[in-house]
Amino acid sequence: MKPRIKLADTKTADGGILSLFEQDGDYSISFDGQELMHSRLNASEKLLGELGLARLKMQSIERVLVGGLGLGFTLQRVLSTIRRDCQIDLVELLPDVIDWNRNHLSKLNGYLLKDARVKAIAQDVIQTIRDAEPEKYDAIILDVDNGPIAMVSPGNDSLYSQAGLSELFRALRPGGRVVVWSAGPDKGFEKRLIRAGFEMTSVPAKSHVSAKRTAYLIYVADKT
Repeated sequence: MKPRIKLADTKTADGGILSLFEQDGDYSISFDGQELMHSRLNASEKLLGELGLARLKMQSIERVLVGGLGLGFTLQRVLSTIRRDCQIDLVELLPDVIDWNRNHLSKLNGYLLKDARVKAIAQDVIQTIRDAEPEKYDAIILDVDNGPIAMVSPGNDSLYSQAGLSELFRALRPGGRVVVWSAGPDKGFEKRLIRAGFEMTSVPAKSHVSAKRTAYLIYVADKT
């Protein structure tokens, strides 16, 4: 087996180090030495994109927000589902992660950023949501940090706070859906979703398709 090669790294606003690695054609991203995602373990990211659009009628989808780029698997699933005239606002906090996808990951999923439907925005997704006009999005798909419990950036807590969820509700069209990737269950987050006005459920997710057990959780929140 070939050695693992560090392709790039970047420093977060809080001083942590996010690193991109390659080994035998596989890619991974780590934060301060702890692996966050791996290109072979992509089932939950794909399921996130699938669930985000599952409730919606494809012919009625006009605009989708995808928060968090990672290795691009959620974006891949969304693009394979929506029509050619839809728009995706792809919001990623770290500009370097967008650059990694365009360059180092160009053959994995980075080519998707060239799709005319994708508008890549280097910004905190909570700011994008706060700036959005009411009822702008048909679906909001979030794979930000480690889920409701922030790991990479403590500032991400505001996205999953009661105020943040109210902003999400405001930015979503009636009949729309918010989905949130989570490393595990969070009872407090579930209560906040309900208080914000959402109908909430959760879906267990595997790290890879052939896994015998589920490893993560995807929160599904509908605006009726």
